[in-house]
Amino acid sequence: MNSGPLAWKYLFLALMAVALFQSPATAADDFFQGGWTLQRDASSLRFQSVKNLTIVESSSFAEFEGGIDETGTARVRIYLDSIDTKIDLRNVRMRFLFFETFEFPEAVITTQIDASALADLPTVKRKIIPLDFKLDLHGVSKTFQSDVAVTYLSEDLVAVSSTAPVSVAASDFNLGGGIKKLEEAAGVVIVPSATVSFDFVFARKTAEPAQSVSTDAAPQITASQLAASTALEPEGNLDSEACTGRFEILSRTDNIYFPSGSSQLDPRSEPLLNSLVDIISRCPGLVIEVGGHTDSDGSDTSNQLLSERRAGAVKQYLVSKNIPESRIKSVGYGESRPVAANTSAEGKRRNRRIEFVVVE
Repeated sequence: MNSGPLAWKYLFLALMAVALFQSPATAADDFFQGGWTLQRDASSLRFQSVKNLTIVESSSFAEFEGGIDETGTARVRIYLDSIDTKIDLRNVRMRFLFFETFEFPEAVITTQIDASALADLPTVKRKIIPLDFKLDLHGVSKTFQSDVAVTYLSEDLVAVSSTAPVSVAASDFNLGGGIKKLEEAAGVVIVPSATVSFDFVFARKTAEPAQSVSTDAAPQITASQLAASTALEPEGNLDSEACTGRFEILSRTDNIYFPSGSSQLDPRSEPLLNSLVDIISRCPGLVIEVGGHTDSDGSDTSNQLLSERRAGAVKQYLVSKNIPESRIKSVGYGESRPVAANTSAEGKRRNRRIEFVVVE
């Protein structure tokens, strides 16, 4: 008569044991179900740099997006034109001289999160987990290792934060030249590395049917498109000071290329020239001088002619993009206005340049 209840008791205990062994796996399997989307307004991404040895400056990015798909692959895109230093022309220097956003408009962070490491997150609420993540920046990919804090805010909301700043060296991403340009433009000495920290909040996707986050398929945003959309870049026409400052900065980029001894524009010049077209269009009424300069190799006469032709080639490109010809003057200065000694390859490279100046 007691065998029935005893059998049910054993069955119940067996089912509980199975449940205990399976629940972590089930929780792990379900953690990324439906995918998660980065909540931009609740998140922040910032970095600190040091100039003149003791002055620490904090900057951030206004535009980034991303998510975590159902496999635990997390990806965040950072739109570098949204750099926010709190000073307009400093933002422009960072875009054009350091990040070269006309050619490299975004950085991408990618990592793979192990769902089993977060199986008990709803219970413990906060965990520190190690992550390997890849940073794609300025045409270079590099892997970093760092601990991150994952905080359970609710069933549909988690926060992921850096536990300590991540050091990023400029030389690892071919940004050493950008550091030098910034130093020359601002008249400062800059430590060639920065520390990056972040606080990201992710919300579980609730749309039906559930879809994984495919940030690889996210639309590419060009530098000019982002400049027009971000709140950090003034919309519409620029005032005289903003225009003059931008042309001075564009003159320092060294991203207008010609074959040796030629005035034929290299196609690699187009990203910067297209950004120049956008800025000239937003500075109505101003007349811009395109100045060509050479190093001292060759005769004075040949260098003068080459500088005139190179300046003329840039003018023709701008005119072909619907900039009125009356707004562009091209002038060649030959080797008469060096910015560095012509005694080294680096000095000669710097002297071979195109400059932009407001003349009217």
